[in-house]
Amino acid sequence: MSETAPAAEKYGYHEPFKYPERSWPDQDITQAPIWCEVGLRDGNQALENPMNIEQKLAYFKALVEMGYKEIEVGFPSASDTDFQFCRRLIEEGHIPEEVKIQVLVQCRPELIARTCEALEGAKQAIFHFYNSTDPVQREHTFGLEKDAITELAVQGATLAREKAQALLPDTKIIFQYSPESFSDTEIEYALEVVHRVMDVIEPDAENPMIINLPQTVQR
Repeated sequence: MSETAPAAEKYGYHEPFKYPERSWPDQDITQAPIWCEVGLRDGNQALENPMNIEQKLAYFKALVEMGYKEIEVGFPSASDTDFQFCRRLIEEGHIPEEVKIQVLVQCRPELIARTCEALEGAKQAIFHFYNSTDPVQREHTFGLEKDAITELAVQGATLAREKAQALLPDTKIIFQYSPESFSDTEIEYALEVVHRVMDVIEPDAENPMIINLPQTVQR
């Protein structure tokens, strides 16, 4: 049996992304960025003792008092707690006019529909949908090639837009898309998927879109 390679030799060299045309690293920030607080999505599907609705409500009110204008309120399709919390925020009028709530959902039809149910009656919201794109998950989780993974993203974007238009006609929706495992995805392929999703959403100056590029679980 061969010896296990030392940690220093276990992983290969990671080729850095070189793009000399980019100018943003040299630019100075001259005004405050838009901050979106995501602590309310505390992992109800993962933590042993997640926050209950009353705790979430107290947290939300504190964030509003602190001045946050974009607040991720949960993953309504992942747990009844998150769904009911979202409904309570809307039905009891806890969301100020200038605050956008954000919800997270996978690119799956039944989950997108459930998320739209959670947002019914909201004046404005950020609809964040995602799917995994990296080679390991393509091969081992989904057993799909790149084209099929891209199609999942396109179908998710199409359904999100259609459902939002049909079920949330009075809600100003900003769509956000994440190639979930961006940090482990080939740059060229991530760009391809994002462009295909943008082709569906058709963002413009009046209806912008957010592209989120996650450093997934600090891998």
